[in-house]
Amino acid sequence: MSIENAYNVWAEQYDSNENKTRDLDKITAIEILSNYNFENVLELGCGTGKNTKWLLEKAKKIIALDFSQQMLNKAKEKINNNKVTFIKCNLLQPWKVNNEFVDLITSSLMLEHIKDLDFIFKQAYLKLKPSGIFFINELHPFKQYNGSKARYESENGTEVLEVYTHHISEYLITAKNNEFILIEIQEQFDNEDENEIPRLISFVFKKN
Repeated sequence: MSIENAYNVWAEQYDSNENKTRDLDKITAIEILSNYNFENVLELGCGTGKNTKWLLEKAKKIIALDFSQQMLNKAKEKINNNKVTFIKCNLLQPWKVNNEFVDLITSSLMLEHIKDLDFIFKQAYLKLKPSGIFFINELHPFKQYNGSKARYESENGTEVLEVYTHHISEYLITAKNNEFILIEIQEQFDNEDENEIPRLISFVFKKN
């Protein structure tokens, strides 16, 4: 099953099924992005709008992109605000957003489905204003090394999605090659015991 079709099917239960990764991502995005000021936001992989709703509390304009129409339909059901534009988009093709338009780009739990990080960083650099922020929050590669993948239950059993493992060094090198500066890096755990494998890793990069 293609990624697009998988998320179209998953959309119906995405907000309601048990999902520690989804829930921790939302908490992390709020905690980190609360420290930054922004007006125009480009949200990559907005899904059902779980982070869009909070971003609206600070942003004046949000362009929310996703490759799944059913995910976008769910987001539109929850969020009716003229500050948000939801667009179905193939992120592997040039993004139809004005260059140097946004202060902040967010990418949450999306890059594991993208093989070529370089293209994403190149597009992000084009769309960000000078000194703009690129926030990334993804399943930690250590989790992936242990076999964790995006998955959900369906009437046919467990559906496991196609994913790519991106090492920490790959994020850092790709960012540097595209003239981004690392501002902060954090790891998120399921509980206060930080001796376990972290669930998520987050980066904040600034356009140089």
